[in-house]
Amino acid sequence: MFFRKKKDNDTKNLALFVDGPNIIRREFNIDLDELRKRVENYGRIVTGKVFLNQYASEKLIEAVANQGFEPKVVLAGERESDVDVSVAVDMVKASFNDNIDIIALASRDADYLPAIQLAKKKGKTILVIGAKPGFSKALQHAADYVEFLSKRV
Repeated sequence: MFFRKKKDNDTKNLALFVDGPNIIRREFNIDLDELRKRVENYGRIVTGKVFLNQYASEKLIEAVANQGFEPKVVLAGERESDVDVSVAVDMVKASFNDNIDIIALASRDADYLPAIQLAKKKGKTILVIGAKPGFSKALQHAADYVEFLSKRV
């Protein structure tokens, strides 16, 4: 969904998955443009998806799309983990995609550790992007690279 001119040093293709209910929260006030810029330092984004649950407002879904991300609305129950399953499935699919070199995950949730471990076994580089508080240490330690997002003021 991202169409950017490839830079000379941009040799790696990257799939970015954003755990919306975990990262796009009022208390964090995360700027998706900052997220994109940080991730682009690691490679060329060829897939950029923001996963949201069915409670996401139309305004949020539209804002995500307007910022160049593919909004993926997941019919979930009352638990955030229902969205986690969809994110993890897409991470696993990307692990088997030979066109993807780096898998970037924006989340604070250790539930993704099995998907990350599989991706690493498939030779993928892992970038985890998160925010404090509650950014899982286990998630950070499983990644090859870690980025911390700051609150937008």
